[in-house]
Amino acid sequence: MGFWDQVGHFYVDHYQLLVHEVGSQVLLSLAAVAAAIVIALPAGVLTGHLHRWSFLAISGGNALRALPTLAIIAVGIGIYGLGFVNIWVAMIILAIPLILTNTYTAVDGVDPDLVEAARGTGMSTRQIIWRVELPNSVPLIMAGIRTATVYVIATAYLAAFAGSPGTLGDIIGNQGSYTLAGVMAAAIVAVVLAFAAELLLGLAQRMLTPRGLRLTAAGTAGQSSRRIFRLSFE
Repeated sequence: MGFWDQVGHFYVDHYQLLVHEVGSQVLLSLAAVAAAIVIALPAGVLTGHLHRWSFLAISGGNALRALPTLAIIAVGIGIYGLGFVNIWVAMIILAIPLILTNTYTAVDGVDPDLVEAARGTGMSTRQIIWRVELPNSVPLIMAGIRTATVYVIATAYLAAFAGSPGTLGDIIGNQGSYTLAGVMAAAIVAVVLAFAAELLLGLAQRMLTPRGLRLTAAGTAGQSSRRIFRLSFE
């Protein structure tokens, strides 16, 4: 029997195991991204609205992004021990930088004239944030959440190394029990899962983006494409 035949047979023989591991990995990822949003989104909105403390969003985010996930898990073993909390915290730290940086950049980049016009109509700070800045920041904020989610889903298999069973890492990290074909089968499922998350969140980003912003973005892209096309023949 060829190697890829073995991979196919693994899907058939271990279908229920794969479904269970995928479900657990998705739940872990959603829990981590949800916590990261609760932490990073308000911080990004506040710093972006005030146009201050950019080092918190940019430098702080870059510092967190530079931390190796396995190193965070190793340090967490000494603090939380083995188990769900360890991998959960590591995934939160992985997701925060992208959401924080994108949120800050989006809110900070809202047209100042638009904000001043809203303030001139008597809007309060809260109304300006909710009715002006956040609606105009949706595309970039959602892009950060989408990328963070894909990163987390693609990395959550490391739960097996943090002593938290129930993810595809149980198979990927156990070639002795599941053979190389099983490791490959689980790895393929992990890749497909990440692409599926990217697709679904891309659709969600489009649906949540106000129609006016979608049309503006499309028009800008169209103008750029036409300009490039003209330049190519000059």
